[in-house]
Amino acid sequence: MQKAEKRRAKALLNGGIFKNYLIYFGVSPFSPTFATVMGTLYLVPTPVGNLEDMTFRAIRILREADMVLCEDTRTSSVLLKHFEVQNRLVAHHKFNEHGTSASIVERLKAGQTIALVSDAGTPGISDPGFFLAREAAKAGITVQTLPGATACIPAIVSSGLPCDRFCFEGFLPQKKGRKTRLENLADETRTMIFYESPYRLVKALQQFAEVFGEDRQASVCREISKMFEESVRGTLNELVDHFTQTPPKGEIVIVVAGKNTKDSKQE
Repeated sequence: MQKAEKRRAKALLNGGIFKNYLIYFGVSPFSPTFATVMGTLYLVPTPVGNLEDMTFRAIRILREADMVLCEDTRTSSVLLKHFEVQNRLVAHHKFNEHGTSASIVERLKAGQTIALVSDAGTPGISDPGFFLAREAAKAGITVQTLPGATACIPAIVSSGLPCDRFCFEGFLPQKKGRKTRLENLADETRTMIFYESPYRLVKALQQFAEVFGEDRQASVCREISKMFEESVRGTLNELVDHFTQTPPKGEIVIVVAGKNTKDSKQE
């Protein structure tokens, strides 16, 4: 057997849930069937606060995967230990994803099943995940995202603002491009969702009031699914006053009503 074939056979035998099934049913790892078997990349949501939000399927995938990619091995090791998941953790974050994705795609091509988690929520939503998912999809690999925890959906549903149509903006640029991005949203009629640090919340609300108007309705949702979860609703001006007097803590989601088309016609 050629060296290249031996290396491929070794890679195939070292991982991949589906490959193990083929071997079990008598398919040789050196047969042409194996050449067409690729692995699957699973994007697995993890709780944003309450550990009871973890799904049975997510736990199973994390147990069965050949490797678990995570944003921070320290954070994810605590999560896996809580759910009695014993698996290999490999760091995959915004600082190394461009350099490591190619080798991960090769593992997937060889038939391995790989799971990707972030510190909290759904990978790719203001967290690493997009780049690897794109590269895997381009290579013809199956990419599956499990339904699960995310901060933006509970925030908008709890806000009392229209949630039939909305746009997700995530974290705005801290400096360059922030003003332009907001000005581009001045005429947005859909409800808007933003992520923000508690340390920049008041400043962000003040900027929103300048662009959208002080009377624009909004909701600030913090500590979603945790013990001290709360949604503070009111005009942007009222929210500025509230959080100036009561400094916020925890993870923040800001939901802002879209521009009222009836009011704009009257203008």
